[in-house]
Amino acid sequence: MGKKADIGLIGLAVMGQNLVLNMNDHGYAVAVYNRTASKTEEFLQDAAKGRDTVIGAHTLEDFVGTLAKPRKIMLMVKAGDVVDSFIDQLVPLLEKGDLIIDGGNSHYPDTTRRTRDLREKGILYIGTGVSGGEEGARRGPSIMPGGNEEAWPLVKDIFQGIAAKVEDGSPCCDWVGQDGAGHYVKMIHNGIEYGDMQMICEAYDVLHNGLGLTHDELHEVFAEWNEGELDSFLIEITRDIMKTLDTDGKPLVTKILDKAGQKGTGKWTGINSLELGVPVTLIVEAVYARCLSALKHERVAASRVISGPEKKIEGDRKAIIEDARKALLASKIVSYAQGYMLMRETAKENGWDLNYGGIALMWRGGCIIRSVFLGKIKDAFDRNPALQNLLVDPYFVSVMADCQGAWRRTVARAVTAGIPVPAMSSALSFFDGYRSERLPANLLQAQRDYFGAHTYERIDRPEGEFFHTNWTGTGGNVSSSTYQV
Repeated sequence: MGKKADIGLIGLAVMGQNLVLNMNDHGYAVAVYNRTASKTEEFLQDAAKGRDTVIGAHTLEDFVGTLAKPRKIMLMVKAGDVVDSFIDQLVPLLEKGDLIIDGGNSHYPDTTRRTRDLREKGILYIGTGVSGGEEGARRGPSIMPGGNEEAWPLVKDIFQGIAAKVEDGSPCCDWVGQDGAGHYVKMIHNGIEYGDMQMICEAYDVLHNGLGLTHDELHEVFAEWNEGELDSFLIEITRDIMKTLDTDGKPLVTKILDKAGQKGTGKWTGINSLELGVPVTLIVEAVYARCLSALKHERVAASRVISGPEKKIEGDRKAIIEDARKALLASKIVSYAQGYMLMRETAKENGWDLNYGGIALMWRGGCIIRSVFLGKIKDAFDRNPALQNLLVDPYFVSVMADCQGAWRRTVARAVTAGIPVPAMSSALSFFDGYRSERLPANLLQAQRDYFGAHTYERIDRPEGEFFHTNWTGTGGNVSSSTYQV
């Protein structure tokens, strides 16, 4: 047999194929396997044709046999039971010190479990988030590896070689942390992606259905926005979508059914936030916005019986467009602030030492949420690695002060016109809550104590000291235990 492969990849869907070609372009010999053997042959005879160092295998035994030791195997398969099935099939074929890498969108607790289970067998494991879609996989994705740290030297050169690079040549890939940390950071990335997409859709709704901008005009607006603070992949593709026409010459986006899909990472982010009591309100609203869009038939029926204001916004078009831009920027800052709050709390729960500035750098290129904005986040954590919240960083304080009036006007215009802006409005509510020295939760605690004897703390006594009031005079003085989520 000739040269052994440097790495093997299982799963030849679009992402898997493009990662193979990317690795091969960077000088690595890659073995490939797919459960459906015909797919392997199609890949070898088509996209990988003429590449002598892309080696096909039709059985897992042959596949493992083509790999140089210690063997490195990357799974690009559907998250869940399929990953466990392949691990179970591979382990008997491997030796101590070999490495399995899960490059799919696995739920991070599964990655933690697999890392620990395989460690007991002497097999190394990495759960790595890969972002950037099929184009990113081919030309340079953002890669977020975590798991068994002993494995990182085995793939560091490969991963950093194929990853996207920022202006100074730094790769959008570095070690994230132990156990499920890599997949966790990818989950937060996807949650923020949900929020970004929803906020852009809300700006589109305000400007198109409210202000009456044509899609040609919207193309120009998003093109201009992409030259400034909002410069990002998602604004860039929105710009392009606005000018794409259907076969009849009308904007293609107007022909697409308004019923959004989702694959679960946004939902996982929301569940994680509820479990830890971290108010990631914007991302959760973005998930619910997709859920609401899925009720298409109910919405159509409701639109015929429930009346509301005319979706019309009037005024200085240029000023309204600029207000929408600033509202989008301010909401985006809240989205990232919430995402980082959740990462910090989860890191504390799991004992992970996350490099928050480094994570922003990994997201600077290759991934779906890549933007110039992320450079400002890295700067914030470079200035203060212990930064509690992005909203209190001096740079972001000044941006929010500049955007605040425009943000409030945009949300008010939308509400007045009956245009739903759940992400922008929830971001604004969170911002107002976070900056409030005092909230009406004092009344809420009184209510809880009234009906359930749940107790309360007092502002004139030390924190941690709890009190109960017999509000009715008949409830007695026995109180319920108290706890925090």
